[in-house]
Amino acid sequence: MAYRQVLLLAVAVAVAVACLAPLASAKQWVVGDEGGWRAKFNETGWANGKTFLVGDSLLFVYPKESHTVVKVGKDAFAACDLGANLQLGNWTGGNDVVQLDKPGKAWFICNKPNHCLNGMKLAVDVAVAVAPAPPPSAAPLTGYTVGGAVVAVACAVFAAALAL
Repeated sequence: MAYRQVLLLAVAVAVAVACLAPLASAKQWVVGDEGGWRAKFNETGWANGKTFLVGDSLLFVYPKESHTVVKVGKDAFAACDLGANLQLGNWTGGNDVVQLDKPGKAWFICNKPNHCLNGMKLAVDVAVAVAPAPPPSAAPLTGYTVGGAVVAVACAVFAAALAL
């Protein structure tokens, strides 16, 4: 009985590690780096050259009495529309984490008067993460990826252990 419990625990840990490994590669970007989310932010070109992926997050750090973070659509971003629909996202805490949960453009502004007009706005392109292809010599023969095969074996062992 103790053997089955140890086996079950080992398999459960292996499955959890295999399933959670892709999440470990997500990155949290501190918007504006050391300067944080601030006036004239857009003049720095902070997002230039960065690759934002689905699963990453943006950390907006700012004095909560002075600024906000509002996720807006393309037109509201271009016009600095302070009355934009806040249902896309509205943060006021000063230490706000925003998940990048889908590919495409994401637009953010500060909706304090004149802040957006003075460059406190951010647009990011969010891409889908693509796993690197294995080297030709390591290509699996069955068409499954090595990681997928490990998960499949772990699941099969787990199911067999439960059946015991």
